Amino acid sequence: MPGAQCPAALRPLPAGALRCRGDRPTDQPTRAAALRPAGRTGPRAARLRPRERPAPAPHPGHGRPGGPYHAFGHALAAQAARTPPHPRITPVSTAASVDNLRRLAAGSADLALAMADAAEQALHGAAPFAAPARVTALARVYVNYTHLLARADGPVRLVADLAGRPVATGATGSGAQVLAGRLLRVAGLTGGRAVREQRLGLADSVAALRRGTVDAVIWAGGVPTPALSALARQLPLRVLPLEAEAEALRAEYGPVYSAVTLPAGVYGLTAPVTTIGVGNYLLARPQVPERDARDVLRVVFDRWRVLLREVTAGARLEPRFAVATGDLPLHPGAVAYYRSVYG
Repeated sequence: MPGAQCPAALRPLPAGALRCRGDRPTDQPTRAAALRPAGRTGPRAARLRPRERPAPAPHPGHGRPGGPYHAFGHALAAQAARTPPHPRITPVSTAASVDNLRRLAAGSADLALAMADAAEQALHGAAPFAAPARVTALARVYVNYTHLLARADGPVRLVADLAGRPVATGATGSGAQVLAGRLLRVAGLTGGRAVREQRLGLADSVAALRRGTVDAVIWAGGVPTPALSALARQLPLRVLPLEAEAEALRAEYGPVYSAVTLPAGVYGLTAPVTTIGVGNYLLARPQVPERDARDVLRVVFDRWRVLLREVTAGARLEPRFAVATGDLPLHPGAVAYYRSVYG
């Protein structure tokens, strides 16, 4: 079966406790995920702890407030508490995909979300990763839609119009920033035609476009992304089509990229717009016990409607979709789960 990646590993402790293997061992309960300790904002990871075991909770990594990773990470933790065997998950704030993958590789997170292109870069040790990372997948959970947005009353009407202009390309450490770099390169916006990249997260990107300090925003997320819907109610937006760029990325990097359609009605669109789709993987460190991986997947498949409700409208989670994790191997616990449930 194809595989996928996950956040940090959990180690069995006396009395069945679990802990995340970070820079220093700890006897305190923790949770597996690519997220920071509770109370901080930002992308997140998490750790899990089944209720019947007095164990630390896994910490999954998720994204910043306003984005889909943040929504998914918090929803996963909440639904795990309601779903037998009640794995306990603690979200941890991160800078999203690249940061999550680094945390998984370092052992400071047990579970994490990451975009498929960034996950494959980590697996193969391609830039921005210094060495191959041992990561596995639990599931491909949903597709990110690439949004290239400009003000409707502004100078950007075509992708070529971005040359030399300030563009928000995603926060440092995010998968959106990785995608933006590839997108701009296949669009010929390099060298003397390079954009002036502003590495901003979603909230700061929205604020900058509203103020006019950037001429466009590149964002990858679910549809609709609430922060962008709110912006579209305040400011008429132009959504640039990316059909040619989707084909160019797929030709160079393979099926990790696909052409998808932003439907009419979102963000004020009067007609559908073709853009670039990239899968999102729920990942786990290979050292996460098989039982814990299976428990997490039970939550994901029992509660997928709730998990995806705030992430991307109309999405479904099906096994044939979930196991499509490209080059990333499935965690042994994920293989066991899919075989036991679906044969």
